[in-house]
Amino acid sequence: MRNLCMKVNYDGTEYDGFQTQPNGNTIQDYLESAICSLTGERLKITGSGRTDAGVHAYGQVFNFHTESPIPIERWCLALNAWLPRDIIVTDAREVPLTFHARRMAKRKTYRYSINANRFPDIFHRRTQAHHPTKLDVQAMEQGLAHLIGTFDYTSFASRRSQKTNHVRTIYEAYMTVDHSFSRPGSDDQGIIHTYITGSGFLQHMVRIIMGTLLEVGEGKKSADDIPFILEAKNRSKAGPTAVGHALTLWSVEYEENIKKH
Repeated sequence: MRNLCMKVNYDGTEYDGFQTQPNGNTIQDYLESAICSLTGERLKITGSGRTDAGVHAYGQVFNFHTESPIPIERWCLALNAWLPRDIIVTDAREVPLTFHARRMAKRKTYRYSINANRFPDIFHRRTQAHHPTKLDVQAMEQGLAHLIGTFDYTSFASRRSQKTNHVRTIYEAYMTVDHSFSRPGSDDQGIIHTYITGSGFLQHMVRIIMGTLLEVGEGKKSADDIPFILEAKNRSKAGPTAVGHALTLWSVEYEENIKKH
């Protein structure tokens, strides 16, 4: 028996998330079907975590146990031949039988992309939220800084969250602004990328954080409201849930004995 760990990138636009759903239109379903077509094995893979419908991944990690003797260097190309064009396996390695993609993940990073230019980018509209009106990016950065640390993030969790413990740690969070697609002499604000790295995330947590920061950028909330929102532990105190298609699971990190994906 072998335990294989793989990295998969996907455009989640047409899918109902990563984890298996009753209608069968998920990334996990397509990966398991591709493995079955390749090896004849009907098995279940273990992902590093869920992503919602419409959310993308540039660094989703999964593992599974197999009896297939296929050499590790052939797995990526072989699986990709059975997968849709918007799901690509980019890395495969053999790991100890005890490795578990979800339980052993130590840090995850998500990226949320906002197009703050006057017009949407037709080539990136599936991965960006368009916000054509003025945003106070500095205030958004100040609000984001208040979220770094270990807190009870109940205010930033979906009301449907089934977790009994909402305490998580955000290790790092920052914004970058790409002006390369802005029109010279215009009031375009560029593409605002927000990176958030944490120990783990609650359902809709990053999207609710971004919905709240957008309200800060619009002047509807103050950056200094964030600590009070955290303290309230009340979903109604935070902003709306931002659209899912602008969110990407950027990377997943493990202990040093498992090479970083």
